[in-house]
Amino acid sequence: MSEVHAVRRGLLRDRCAAAGSAAALVSRPANVRYLAGGAPPGAVLLLGPGEDVLLCPRAPSGEPANGRPDEALRIDLLPVPDEDPVVAAAGLAASAGADSLAVEEHDLSVARHRAMGKAAPRLRLADLGFTVEQQRIVKDEEEIGCLRIAAEITDQALGELLESILVGRTERHLALELERRLVDHGADGPAFATSVATGPNSGQGRHRPSDRRVEEGDFLSVRLGASYRGYRCEIGRTFVIGTAPAEWQIELYDLVFAAQRAGREALAPGAAYRDVDRAARYPLESAGHGEGLQPRTGHGVGLEIEEDPQLAPTAMGKLDACVPVTVEPGVHLPGRGGVRIDDTLVVRPEADGGPELLTMTTKELLAL
Repeated sequence: MSEVHAVRRGLLRDRCAAAGSAAALVSRPANVRYLAGGAPPGAVLLLGPGEDVLLCPRAPSGEPANGRPDEALRIDLLPVPDEDPVVAAAGLAASAGADSLAVEEHDLSVARHRAMGKAAPRLRLADLGFTVEQQRIVKDEEEIGCLRIAAEITDQALGELLESILVGRTERHLALELERRLVDHGADGPAFATSVATGPNSGQGRHRPSDRRVEEGDFLSVRLGASYRGYRCEIGRTFVIGTAPAEWQIELYDLVFAAQRAGREALAPGAAYRDVDRAARYPLESAGHGEGLQPRTGHGVGLEIEEDPQLAPTAMGKLDACVPVTVEPGVHLPGRGGVRIDDTLVVRPEADGGPELLTMTTKELLAL
């Protein structure tokens, strides 16, 4: 992978040079990992004006959760434990002869930005913007392979939970068990805080598990994902507890399933972000559920669980091939519960079979 990371850094260096910056400082953790291969928490990456340098507050451990730094990179350990690596990087860039430095202003506090200016007063600080995030959108096949493994781990963990006794257990207990199963199957850890929602809580987009116990007749909605070598996937499923779902539960589930299928089928290279959102949103709005819908029906995944592109009504841009995204419509009826169905897919051209589904757990409405 060292060549891959070197190519990524080269692309960024060329873009910075075209914008008039002799060097760039990358501080956002996911961006550092993308360009360096791995780094301990708090590390930053300085590109140019000479060799590229990974400035670390502590030595890299090589743990899967943090990745392994590219062997071609120079690694500098900060001599003072509490020294700010971005300030040290500014001083290093200035001493190497750089007259300008592009920085990720969206990741830096005002105080850190000012401290860099004081450490290197003759160094002109420019905004790198979201250049690295945009570079990360299209994934190579090794990245997609990591996402595929993360999805397999997630499917395994969810499948095992569905084989256990659920009635009487709390949302919080089930969420903790799912996260343990993710690690047992080889995940670095959960990709995000696992959500388990039962009864009137079900179908909510960001429900935090409570001490409510699973009861007969409940909807049970689960949202989880594994992180594998830093790459994160997402799955969401809704089930019914008991022998058979009620008629209203079947109708609501079929509606959300149809919306999710429409969103998945709209994924194609060249499709506008907003058109994919519209495809998933329209069936729900037409059924009278428009007012309570989430502001987006999907998003990109990778080294972060919520990255570009955003599949939302006002999003600008079009999908490329090899872009992994979620499609995750849902409806929540206050006081009754609801349905969410989330999948992680990779955009592929029709000639390659269309969108590649990574999360394989059945979307049939199971009665558990």
